[in-house]
Amino acid sequence: MSEPQEFESILEAYPVKLEMFEGPLDLLLHLIKKNELNIYDIPITLVTQQYLEYLDVMQVLNLDVAGEFLVMAATLIHIKSRMLLPRPDPSQEDPEEDPRDALIRRLLEHQKYKAAAELLHERETVRSAQWMRPDALLAEIAGEAPEPELEVDLFSLIAAFRNVLERAKQRPQIRLPTEHITIESRIEMLLTRLSETEACGFEELFEDVNTRPGLIVTFLALLEMIRLKLVRVFQTASFGPIRIYKRARPADAPRPLSDPEAVHKAGSGPGGDSSS
Repeated sequence: MSEPQEFESILEAYPVKLEMFEGPLDLLLHLIKKNELNIYDIPITLVTQQYLEYLDVMQVLNLDVAGEFLVMAATLIHIKSRMLLPRPDPSQEDPEEDPRDALIRRLLEHQKYKAAAELLHERETVRSAQWMRPDALLAEIAGEAPEPELEVDLFSLIAAFRNVLERAKQRPQIRLPTEHITIESRIEMLLTRLSETEACGFEELFEDVNTRPGLIVTFLALLEMIRLKLVRVFQTASFGPIRIYKRARPADAPRPLSDPEAVHKAGSGPGGDSSS
């Protein structure tokens, strides 16, 4: 019975903090887009259930879940409970506000700023691309341009990993000797595999592991590889298959979190909290 404690100690010794980690409003917008919902008429029961499922996976992974995610969870549960109460007569002079209205206003405001930031990033990308000389030979060989790929956000990765966990439950249970793989060594394994191919499908990363701890360590290793700028992760369309590409690590890439100097800088830098 000591295995869970040993595995937990591995996770606690390797905290995962991501620059791409977005907030609870981003998760709600992700769910609205994924389910093709009307933002002005959110089915609060469905969204609350899926939000809590994402939160469960994030906590299993020992991600740095900020208090704001838990506050939003409480807000959604509160709205859901209010929606279950009998609605007042709409013919009243002062009808009660729909409990979802305040949340919808916050989502629309956040969506507006998010769209503005993405537009600025797109313009910067186009401007920098104008100075790049296209590879004429490559273009001639490739022929028609492939479908543009989209960079994957964290919540799409979590959704894909949740599917991996669910499928793992359906596999025949095989009792194997206990083996603890560190995130550092798992990164080396994954980089070796990526060196042998142009790209790797998301689910292929988990083919050689059969235990839940192994699946979790593999996913955390992928997140760390993204943070260290060792790989890039794309999908050909929203919520489409995810593919991982190895990349040359740039000079300004962050240090591994296991590096004492990196941990010191994270704790003492602007906004850092060395007590956490």
